[in-house]
Amino acid sequence: MAQIFHRSTNTFSRITIFGAIFILGLLTWAFATLNSSRYATRETEVRDQPVPFSHKHHVADDGIDCRYCHTTVETSNTANIPPTKTCMNCHSQIWNTSPMLEPVRESFRDGTSIAWTRVHDLPDYVYFNHSIHVNKGIGCETCHGRVDRMPLMLQEHSLQMEWCLECHRHPEKNVRPRAEVFTMGYQPPEDQEALGRRLMAEYKIQDARTLTSCSTCHR
Repeated sequence: MAQIFHRSTNTFSRITIFGAIFILGLLTWAFATLNSSRYATRETEVRDQPVPFSHKHHVADDGIDCRYCHTTVETSNTANIPPTKTCMNCHSQIWNTSPMLEPVRESFRDGTSIAWTRVHDLPDYVYFNHSIHVNKGIGCETCHGRVDRMPLMLQEHSLQMEWCLECHRHPEKNVRPRAEVFTMGYQPPEDQEALGRRLMAEYKIQDARTLTSCSTCHR
């Protein structure tokens, strides 16, 4: 029986098969790289806000504690966005005619909420509880960065699953005394891991196996 295909067809078939594997691998790498890039995570990107609120001014310059505005951070899963009344506690007296703060005054007069743009916005399928992290000794800046250096709020970290898991696998690297949770610029001691392990026992922090269980964050 005559040969239907030329002998070179075998070589061509091998090249296309291996080429397809290489292309699939390249596409997978490109997708993973893009998914973890700042373009996708929006790290360090300043979001437009109806009022240019400066954490640097309020936290670093004025010395206002996180809990003055985020009143439920120690008792609730949410840190809460402060109501306009909280802003007006000060701004009814200072900068009370500033054009920049007119949206705040309008909100207070009308009783309508200011439409803030969320900066740290986790997917709906992720459960995050602020009070648990605060009461277990995880500092605000661990997740939110040095907000006292941010004239405009931005997302310091990727907030992707791998970033969260890195801390859940080794919580001793980040646990600090509860008295330092709201401290900006906290300097961990040289024996941080030893301190962290002691605080984990004192604060009854679960082991890494439990902390990395799917049901811990996906409920």
